[in-house]
Amino acid sequence: MPTFTTQDGAAPTARVRTLVIAGWAGRDQAAVMHHVEELAALGVAPPSAVPLYYRAAADLLTDAPTVQALGAEGSGEAEAVVLNLGGRLWVGIGSDHTDRKVESYSVAVSKQMCAKPIGSELWSFDAVADHWDELTLRSWATIGGARVLYQEGAVASLLPPRTLIEGWEAAFAPFSDGTAMFCGTVPAIGGIRPSTRFEIELEDPVKGRKLTHAYDLDVLPVIA
Repeated sequence: MPTFTTQDGAAPTARVRTLVIAGWAGRDQAAVMHHVEELAALGVAPPSAVPLYYRAAADLLTDAPTVQALGAEGSGEAEAVVLNLGGRLWVGIGSDHTDRKVESYSVAVSKQMCAKPIGSELWSFDAVADHWDELTLRSWATIGGARVLYQEGAVASLLPPRTLIEGWEAAFAPFSDGTAMFCGTVPAIGGIRPSTRFEIELEDPVKGRKLTHAYDLDVLPVIA
């Protein structure tokens, strides 16, 4: 479990006990359908609801510089993460690393298959709430030895965290202390593909700062 730090007051010490992955979280329905079609090309069935809240084991969260994955079919997704720690909301940067082969027959199982990397530094949600839509998500992937820009887009294209939290609470349970939610992603430039290293960033141009994290993939062989 990561140990978090922050420049926005005292660092939170509470542990994450509930991990939620918000999927199909775009504000623009046309953009949501683009992502649906992107994944449909990989054989992924369309969602039963929009947005959709997947559960994953909280102990999948890691700030380790290297994560292990079974087979080379996985890929990362840069996402803002909102956390309730100590009764206060925080924002982080994470990667919803997903096994794409498994995703073709069960998105829910694919979410559980992979570690969920997250940066150790957090921002107070209150420090960015009034200019949330100014934040930008980016990722870089190392593919075939080359580092390429893999994602870039404003979080304004995604449902706001408060809206996602309200949807979760209406359908399931309070967004209580110890809950973390991945808040959706932006499309991959050039399509979804695996990499050997993944770097993620959440930029706040208003305050002139960034949350960053990077991890290498240790691919384990698939033994039949």
